Amino acid sequence: MGDSLARIRSFSKAARREIGFELELVQRGMEPTDWKPISAVGAGVNEIRVQAGAEYRVLYVAKFRRAIYVLHAFAKKTAKTPQGAIDLAAERYRQALRREKLR
Repeated sequence: MGDSLARIRSFSKAARREIGFELELVQRGMEPTDWKPISAVGAGVNEIRVQAGAEYRVLYVAKFRRAIYVLHAFAKKTAKTPQGAIDLAAERYRQALRREKLR
């Protein structure tokens, strides 16, 4: 959603490869290798954690029947997830909910 794809494309090649692998696991109904729930964004939202020279995060929701929504992707620079990243992902989560209700 939003600029998530563009952000992932701006990451290093190693990070893109790992994120692609992790998202493929999710598409196949499996859990990513390194993840944690991010309930502050919304029910069912998880964070994929990738270390590929730097720390990268992908916030997604996979609880809908037809789609996995990548809500936000960013390079992490501090130990705590920035509030702005949580707020942006939460807004996109609400958009995904509205989109799903229209189906």
